[in-house]
Amino acid sequence: MTRDGFDLFIIGAGSGGVRAARMAGQRGLRVAVAEEGALGGTCVNVGCIPKKLYSFAAHYADSFEEAPGFGWSHETPSFDWSVLKANRAREISRLNGIYGELMTNAGVTILRGRARIVGVGAVEVNGVVHAAERIVVATGGWPVPPEVPGGELAISSNEIFDLAEFPKRLVVVGGGYIACEFASIFNGLGARVTQLYRGEQILRGFDREVRDFVAVEMGKHGVDVRVEASVLSLARTAGGAIRVALADGSELEADTVLYATGRAPNTAGLGLEALGVALAPNGAVVVDEGYRSSVPGIFAIGDVIDRVQLTPVALAEAMALVDSFFGQGGRRVDYMHIPTAVFTHPNIGTIGLSEQDARARFQKILVYRTDFKALRHTLSGSKERTLMKLVVEAASDKVVGLHMVGADAGETIQGFAVAMKAGATKAVFDATLGIHPTAAEEFVTMRNATVAS
Repeated sequence: MTRDGFDLFIIGAGSGGVRAARMAGQRGLRVAVAEEGALGGTCVNVGCIPKKLYSFAAHYADSFEEAPGFGWSHETPSFDWSVLKANRAREISRLNGIYGELMTNAGVTILRGRARIVGVGAVEVNGVVHAAERIVVATGGWPVPPEVPGGELAISSNEIFDLAEFPKRLVVVGGGYIACEFASIFNGLGARVTQLYRGEQILRGFDREVRDFVAVEMGKHGVDVRVEASVLSLARTAGGAIRVALADGSELEADTVLYATGRAPNTAGLGLEALGVALAPNGAVVVDEGYRSSVPGIFAIGDVIDRVQLTPVALAEAMALVDSFFGQGGRRVDYMHIPTAVFTHPNIGTIGLSEQDARARFQKILVYRTDFKALRHTLSGSKERTLMKLVVEAASDKVVGLHMVGADAGETIQGFAVAMKAGATKAVFDATLGIHPTAAEEFVTMRNATVAS
């Protein structure tokens, strides 16, 4: 059976797909979105939103511990995992409904089911083929399963939010931001957490000093971070625990093992290969600067193209793509100035180049850095420290990298991201008055630089 066609057919109702659908629908175009899962995609359901809610929950443990230093006394608090899960599920359900309303109000047709591209300009959903002038693949990513004996005993970040029982002992395998965030979160909630990473330091791709600094700070909070630690196998013990065997001959026992070793583009079963759409070895849709695939009329945005797997990037790509279809075509995504937060304890905030990348790109750079105990912790009793760092190209005086490890780093970095996007120089930072007393004022008061070639 074939139905009347659409100007735009989007496969996937995640961040990028929903934004593209709304922008096109608001222009009066015929738009359809196919989605087999919950509306909102990874970010809303098993990513950014629930993760940040759980991070908030975990920070209460620190607050309770620090309160006596400020004159507060209280009974020993207790944590109820089931209450947190239920409250999170209710909020996510509310957001699912909002996403549906946003698209419906924009005139978008929502098709519930898995879509498959069956020909140029033809998409099948639940046995019905829909004609489409343009097709956008926005199906996101999916956790990469562990390739070790017993790997089926592990869970991914998709399942971590709804464990039937809270794990007293959690092993997290991986060194990326997802692994580090969940290690911090569950440590804060009361689990004994061991994080295993086969590389020489966690958070590959971030500034080296940031990586080293946050590893130390996570350790202060109680996470047992072990690098150069490779997992050989997982096995169920007679008592029901999971035995984790490591390459160095040691073993760990855990109630739950979380594998967070990456996410792969979710392109299986979409019919792309049969149509000749070029895919990267990991399944990512290969696109040009205009998000065009190798087959005319088929486009892709978001995590499925595996450029930068972040929600704001997918949103920006969606807006740029729809503008190229139905607008002025002037929107471009700036992949250089992408502010990023990692919700470890303490948080990481970063934008621009690491010191290492800046050194490789420019003839001479200046690095301004400071680390200190935040004012709050002069009374809290916590040993947590804050790191702040500016990387400046010497020839132009432009700030090309800005990094922070500390409380609410993401909130701080967002404002400075505007300045960097505008091309702010170190002289502009120096001429800007700080807000006292805040941690953020350090970014406009650092004066002594180290020279790096």
